[in-house]
Amino acid sequence: MALTETELRHRLSDIRLLALDVDGVLTDGRILIAADGQESKQFHVRDGLGLRAVMERGFEVAILSGRRAPVVEHRMRELGITRLQQGVADKGAALRALAADLGLEATAAAFVGDDLIDLPAMACAGVGIAVRDAEPAVLAAADWVTERCGGQGAVREVCDLLLGTDGR
Repeated sequence: MALTETELRHRLSDIRLLALDVDGVLTDGRILIAADGQESKQFHVRDGLGLRAVMERGFEVAILSGRRAPVVEHRMRELGITRLQQGVADKGAALRALAADLGLEATAAAFVGDDLIDLPAMACAGVGIAVRDAEPAVLAAADWVTERCGGQGAVREVCDLLLGTDGR
């Protein structure tokens, strides 16, 4: 289902909103839980710099996560991302509602995911993106697949692509 480079460039020109899953996209998908129940995750610093760059260029950025974790709230606050929805069961409906709140169609969004819960959002987005190590069904449904795996700079690739700084 991957788009040709020309088709991808055309669709990207209409994107105004970048929406992302967290676990497996902004992280490598592993969850570290201490004996006291405290959860920690690793985020790639280059992803954060890329997200700040797209926000500075006027893109809206949102997080749609199926899980809830205080560490995610903390990291998004650091990055200045205020559109954070955790515990989302239907990411397609959440993406459509978010886009409508911003006065956009869902087709003005790019969504980055890695697992089956992400498929509805990828399907209604203008560009559905999978990280390299996503589930096979997600890879098959994606319009574009990153070279890097989740949590290892894949989001930076997406940001660079949106900004036209990916070297293509």
